[in-house]
Amino acid sequence: MRVVAGLALVTHGYGKIMNPFGAAGMVESLGFYPGSFWSLLLALTEFVGGLFIAIGFLTRPSAFAAFFVLMVTVYFHWIVKAEGYGGSELSIIWASIMLFFAIRGGNRHSVDAKIGREF
Repeated sequence: MRVVAGLALVTHGYGKIMNPFGAAGMVESLGFYPGSFWSLLLALTEFVGGLFIAIGFLTRPSAFAAFFVLMVTVYFHWIVKAEGYGGSELSIIWASIMLFFAIRGGNRHSVDAKIGREF
């Protein structure tokens, strides 16, 4: 599950990493200023964080960062776009998966376990 979740995050973040400042207006519309900083952080969290989650390196901090991003998407769909649960359901599921890995870590088949260091 960790590998699939990480690779899904990488796929979702690929477009953002190719244009790391492209989401600046969107993140500013949610109240995150300066948009260029948060847009870059969003791109790195999704793409690099996804890679890290997939291989199990710095799993807990990467998953926690992804959990935070996904909770913002829950807020965006539920409150800002007024879609309620139906619009934010997928983000809630993905946030739950990231929270699981933020708490549980990568498992014994992760890079973290192989190097003997887990946060």
